[in-house]
Amino acid sequence: MKAADVRAKTPDQLNDELASLKKEQFNLRFQRATGQLEKTARVKEVRRDIARIKTIIAERSTAKKA
Repeated sequence: MKAADVRAKTPDQLNDELASLKKEQFNLRFQRATGQLEKTARVKEVRRDIARIKTIIAERSTAKKA
């Protein structure tokens, strides 16, 4: 997911996406712990997508305050 794609979404869509990514991250952690994880790179992708979304949410909240 690119930052431009994230910026185009509404705050509600961002929160929904963030929740689904956190759920996926939890499932990936479980799969890794039980040795069932096949795509190990997906863990890194999900973590970075979560960080992207959180960053843009924070930028928008600071922009409203200023």
